[in-house]
Amino acid sequence: MSDNRIVRAAAVQIAPDLDQPEGTLERVLNAIDDAAAKGARFMVFPETFVPYYPYFSFVLPPAMQGAEHLRLYERAVTVPGPVTQAVSAAARRHGVVIVLGINERDHGSLYNTQLIFDADGSLKLKRRKITPTYHERMIWGQGDGAGLTVVDTAVGRVGALACWEHYNPLARYALMARHEEIHAAQFPGSLVGQIFADQMEVTIRHHALEAACFVVNATGWLTDEQVAQVCPDERLRGACRGGNCTAIISPEGKHLAEPLGPGEGILIADMDLALVTKRKRMMDSVGHYARPELLSLLHDDRPAPFVHQPIHPQTDFRSLDHEQFSASDEPARGPTARGGSGRDADGTSDQRVAVLRR
Repeated sequence: MSDNRIVRAAAVQIAPDLDQPEGTLERVLNAIDDAAAKGARFMVFPETFVPYYPYFSFVLPPAMQGAEHLRLYERAVTVPGPVTQAVSAAARRHGVVIVLGINERDHGSLYNTQLIFDADGSLKLKRRKITPTYHERMIWGQGDGAGLTVVDTAVGRVGALACWEHYNPLARYALMARHEEIHAAQFPGSLVGQIFADQMEVTIRHHALEAACFVVNATGWLTDEQVAQVCPDERLRGACRGGNCTAIISPEGKHLAEPLGPGEGILIADMDLALVTKRKRMMDSVGHYARPELLSLLHDDRPAPFVHQPIHPQTDFRSLDHEQFSASDEPARGPTARGGSGRDADGTSDQRVAVLRR
């Protein structure tokens, strides 16, 4: 794909609907219409925005979370389902790429899930946060390495991480090694206070510099009435304010528009994809600046299985495909793309990430 691309991005910071089961989805669809009318072709919404981030889990003790947790189960999103169908139709109608955060329900478990819809409405990626943070472990299950990947879309190669996954350098490197051009970052917002926003800004700007990619970051927002609803105890309401830094960052680590603090809004900026190569010419962390013979990543990209089929005791291990074990034997030389070709999804050779698969 040519570097001569200008992509208009939108980072959406709006409040969810805490009361109506379908209310947040309606707000998402309205925001897509608004951003598309402004020419946006790539849009990012906050972490687990549909139906809402579980703010209650940060301020309520475990013994008092049951009712709210069950309510979240009732409103959580199934994939595929009505929510994905509606967002897919909106992406197709406007010809835009959309990154949406949801609470995904998979039978008896909830997951912090990121969805990437391409401009034709297809769901290109469903990934789950690999490690829920602190209070979130009471709410969500863990994701797996299958979602640590980058997908080709109408606007370029897109990857995504949620919140403090950005503090896991190996998770970020897994996306960098797959030549991420646009990175979608999602945070809950309305949490912890200004220090959360300050730390977030450092984190997303650093990833843009290190990965030589654009970062489009969206944080959520709660109104004063919603803060009171989530926090009946006035003494705890400060814990559900602040933490807003919706921003669009260039590969040179610069803000492309004034970031959004507290309040609602849609941040719009144009991303010149030529800046990716301009930055990588100087410092390509997964290319000429890498030392794969010294430092490499071993990435297990298999979906986490809940049922294993045991190997028969009489199996002759010498008859198994050598490629199944080559990655663990030689981490810097293992296959990197699904299918074991030893090449990235774009066809280029890559020896910085070894991938385990069955």
